[in-house]
Amino acid sequence: MKATRAVAASSLCLRAMLRAPCIVLALTIAACAPEAPPVADVRPALPSPHDLLAQVRAAGASAPDSLEVQPLRDPRVADLRERAIALEAQSDYAGATQAIAQALALVPDDPELLQQSAEFALYRNDWAHAGAFAQQSLELGPKVGSLCRRNWTTLRFVRLARNDATGVQDATTQLATCNVEPPARY
Repeated sequence: MKATRAVAASSLCLRAMLRAPCIVLALTIAACAPEAPPVADVRPALPSPHDLLAQVRAAGASAPDSLEVQPLRDPRVADLRERAIALEAQSDYAGATQAIAQALALVPDDPELLQQSAEFALYRNDWAHAGAFAQQSLELGPKVGSLCRRNWTTLRFVRLARNDATGVQDATTQLATCNVEPPARY
């Protein structure tokens, strides 16, 4: 019985000694292997905040042969709109944002004011608010013309910032649907 145990014990020791070099060799090879290259951020660089606004506004420029729907503007907020425009011209985006926020407090469902809020949020790289305001403006707005193009351009930048390639493609596709030919005039 003692001899059987001794043979079994020596057999286990022999197996362990034979495995040890293999384990050491495997660990050595793993340690010498080159590291995997770091995963690069594939998101394209976003334009500067000024360029973001310029591109959104350029997308909203009147397009010939495209239907434009101009909603009625509430006169209670006309002075706040003008104030926001003047403050933005002075590069006071915080003041312009505040003026638009005051106007939205008076007229919370105004698609133009919502889009202006989205644009100022875009300027601040506040992607969550920019996307929410632009989406709300799109839902309440005419879904054609310059406001629609500004909505989808803003949403495209938000999705680009979030590295959402499918969303960017969708926004680009939807942007093209904003241009609708006006009805023939007689």
